[in-house]
This record gives sequence, structure tokens and C-alpha cells, in this order.
Amino acid sequence: MSKVLIVTDEPWVRNEVRATLTGPDFVLIDHASPDTAAAEAVAKEVDVVITDLQIAAMGGMAVVRSVREATGDSDTPGLPVILLLDRKADGFLAKRSGAAAWLTKPFTSHELAAAIDIALERGVAVAAPDSDPR
Repeated sequence: MSKVLIVTDEPWVRNEVRATLTGPDFVLIDHASPDTAAAEAVAKEVDVVITDLQIAAMGGMAVVRSVREATGDSDTPGLPVILLLDRKADGFLAKRSGAAAWLTKPFTSHELAAAIDIALERGVAVAAPDSDPR
């Protein structure tokens, strides 16, 4: 079972993630504030964070960096974060931010599950199934 922190201020994004991850394999925790996402990830001892690229004034890239910095060090990459993108072209932003995986909205349950597997197994920047890694 994986604990997943969902960081978004958009109800439809949260609902889409929740709808695709229903079942006994996941414990889902909602969080709307990008400013406190890293602290929440540590406090709740989550396995992976999923965040929207467009979230409040801070933005998803900053969430990725803050979570990974709060949970990693020079020898380990930190907690894996999956970034939800509005356009495939934003994949370069996801890679630069240090996201473990990324998906373009809308996504299927299979794509999201695969991105979580990638993030948990590798914990390094790689493209999710629907992304071009270049």
C-alpha cells in the first residue's frame, strides 16, 4: 500500500486523481497549499507526492523542489514527486524541476499507476508513459 499526497487547489484535478487511484493499494491525502506541501509530506510519511503544475502562486515546479529538498540530501534524491502537466510541451519543465515522473492531463488510470510505479522504483527524473523524454 502506498501513501499518496495530492497537492492541488483545483477540485477537478483532485477528483480525477482520486477516481483513478481508488482501491486498497493507495491511501490518498489531499492538500491544497503548495507552501506547506513538503512539511505535510514529511509529517504524513507519504511514499509519493502528486502535484499540479498550475497551483496557487508557488507553482508545481517549486513544490517538486521543496519536497525533494526537505526529504533528501546530497546522497539521496528525496521523495518522488509526480507533476501533472497541462501540455506535453511542459515536460522539459518537469524534468528541470527534478520530478520523478510526469503526466499530461487528462490521463488514464493506467498512465497514473505507471507513473507512480516509475516514481517509486526509480525516484529519478524520467518521462511517464505519455511523455517524450527529450
